[in-house]
Amino acid sequence: MDCLEGMRRLPDSCIDLTVTSPPYDDLRTYNGNIEHWSFEKFKAIAKELYRVTKQGGVVVWVVGDATIKGSERGTSFRQALYFKEIGFNLHDTMIYAKNNPMPIQHNRYQPCFEYMFVLSKGKPKTFNPIMENTVNPGGKITTIQREKDGSKHRGSGYGNKRNSIRYRHNIWKYNVGYNKTTKDKVAFQHPAIFPEQLANDHIISWSNEGDLVLDPFMGSGTTAKMALLNNRNFLGFEISEEYCEIAEQRISQIKPQRIERIG
Repeated sequence: MDCLEGMRRLPDSCIDLTVTSPPYDDLRTYNGNIEHWSFEKFKAIAKELYRVTKQGGVVVWVVGDATIKGSERGTSFRQALYFKEIGFNLHDTMIYAKNNPMPIQHNRYQPCFEYMFVLSKGKPKTFNPIMENTVNPGGKITTIQREKDGSKHRGSGYGNKRNSIRYRHNIWKYNVGYNKTTKDKVAFQHPAIFPEQLANDHIISWSNEGDLVLDPFMGSGTTAKMALLNNRNFLGFEISEEYCEIAEQRISQIKPQRIERIG
């Protein structure tokens, strides 16, 4: 069913985390369903997302922009600002970078990323940071910081030994394409899938086992699959019957006893 209709059936404050990528700037037709999409429709969906998200819950909104007559539309920024307008915090503006983007010839540099707006309803109640190795572990910290007036001072921990691990940076890089985004061949019957690892990394960052993860534009079911693999529950809406069948094939291989289709 249409996600707006579906979310209106949900009670207030019932979703811990949303991980989704909506249709944007008519870059895909999605079996003809793109005609239902408009900025007014987006605003209605954003309001429903705010209503159904728990206090402290998070929405990860993965989006990009079309380029029309030499200019990017900027729809992603309009959406992020509207989310703030209705009460969400723009907790982080993250980047989903593609290590191997499709090469395109034009008069600008090769586009290779999308935005991942991390929106929170108040302060996020869950943050399980992904860690990565530091450069020069054990070396001395020599960070210098500047104040507003331009003066300099030693940063926190100056002179201490550098830890061996640190929080991962907020630019996340993934290989994309056949057998990289996913190994599920059936998923590529959908025209726009994001990497399973991307969904996985957000799910483990912003939710805990047993939490309820929503994808209002479920598509091929990537968020649902990774939620189940991480012992979360999922709820998804998808307007296309064909895409629902693709998603069901993928997720039924994991825990079929936990899946119920409504509508």
